[in-house]
Amino acid sequence: MVDMTRWQKWLLGTIAVVLVDKALLRPWYLRWGATESELRESWPGDELVKQSGHCTRAITIHAPAQSIWPWIIQVGQDRGGFYSHTWLENLFLAEMRNAERIIPEFQSRRVGDVVWMAPKHCYGNKASMTVAQLVPNRAMVLVQRDEFEAGVRGERIHGGIWQFLLEPISDSSTRLIMRGAAPDKTSLLYDLVFDPAHFVMERKMMLGIKERAEGRQFDCTVT
Repeated sequence: MVDMTRWQKWLLGTIAVVLVDKALLRPWYLRWGATESELRESWPGDELVKQSGHCTRAITIHAPAQSIWPWIIQVGQDRGGFYSHTWLENLFLAEMRNAERIIPEFQSRRVGDVVWMAPKHCYGNKASMTVAQLVPNRAMVLVQRDEFEAGVRGERIHGGIWQFLLEPISDSSTRLIMRGAAPDKTSLLYDLVFDPAHFVMERKMMLGIKERAEGRQFDCTVT
């Protein structure tokens, strides 16, 4: 039997992680909860990117869209938070507080507004995105701040987007669909670190919005 060096073991381990992620985990977490029709559907914001739907996730919320929208419109580090893993967000100096109620003073949003992910003094302008499209009770589309002007002109952007989408399925139930496009240029590190981390945080946010909009505690089963 050939003894492997530490470097060889590390290389084989890395290859194994990549293969497992690409073959098993990635197809699951990039499409968590979404139906085939939701994956194929053209959503607000898709027209801005070269390849839309890098990730599309969805969950059913037993509430009308107009009851869910206030929770979406007040997201932001300086507003109602992101309803996700606060301890993890604050580990990265986000200074996050997640609201448990609809806050009247945070119910106004306009195209061009900045949505902060962390305080400006921690990361400058980098931990933020800008509202490029806003359709009440339907869609909020965020783009990188330096691509806002191109986005509102309808030009293709390169830095990725984040889409908050609501699709009514009855008078009392709505699909919350989170969709995003990766930047034109990504790396293996992006695939193996950012994408899984984003899934963990976004999934919790979706469940947090569901809990708040339904006004009750719930288990973490996707419906």
